[in-house]
Amino acid sequence: MSITTDLAGKKAIITGSNSGIGLGIAQELARAGADVVLNSFTDRPEDHALAESLAATHGVRARYIAADMSDGAACRALIAQAGACDILVNNAGIQHVAAIPDFAPEKWDAIIAINLSSAFHTTAAALPLMRAAGWGRVINIASAHGLTASPFKSAYVAAKHGIVGLTKVTALETAEEPITANAICPGYVLTPLVEAQIPDQMKTHNMDRDTVVREVMLARQPSRDFATVEQMGGTAVFLCSDAAAQITGTTISVDGGWTAL
Repeated sequence: MSITTDLAGKKAIITGSNSGIGLGIAQELARAGADVVLNSFTDRPEDHALAESLAATHGVRARYIAADMSDGAACRALIAQAGACDILVNNAGIQHVAAIPDFAPEKWDAIIAINLSSAFHTTAAALPLMRAAGWGRVINIASAHGLTASPFKSAYVAAKHGIVGLTKVTALETAEEPITANAICPGYVLTPLVEAQIPDQMKTHNMDRDTVVREVMLARQPSRDFATVEQMGGTAVFLCSDAAAQITGTTISVDGGWTAL
């Protein structure tokens, strides 16, 4: 059997994908030939223009579907509206930082809903479509915090650990089918959101850019270097390839050695 990463004819749905990691994954899947569905909770002209640009660049079909990932029914409706789903990338997520006694209950509920429950709902809706097509890939974007913990991130850590567990269950339920389920666990990734935080960190710590990145932002990442959205996308493409057909129910850390500590 030849090993291929040609995804022509496959449809990929990537939640939370109008920027950052999700968009990077969408771009690499499109580069490999997959048609893509972008998603976020907004419904702006620039969101739809992003899909049009991606389609024009890579010669694939692309569309943008707005859906609120905190709403289980909306998560399922996203899959139904897409009409097909060969590759599901559950990427949508939010963050909030506070000590447990001070953690606002509504923040907890929102993080669990968007970071964890949304993946359950989209997976439940997508698996019948994958089974009907005779092929599928579920890729959950977890985190280094799906394998380890940090203080003040109770909801995020709980949700990402939950994503890893959901990935394992999905893999076991599809183990005898041509469907795989895996989790990518990034460390710090250089997204526009992270890039925007660097100047404030420089002022707070009175450090130059390189020092604040290495000694503050990447203090727990042994490589002292950010991962890139392209690397996240490349990992997702690999998980969709024939070479990864027997990789299921596991995590792939792209964290510069964070979880090796």
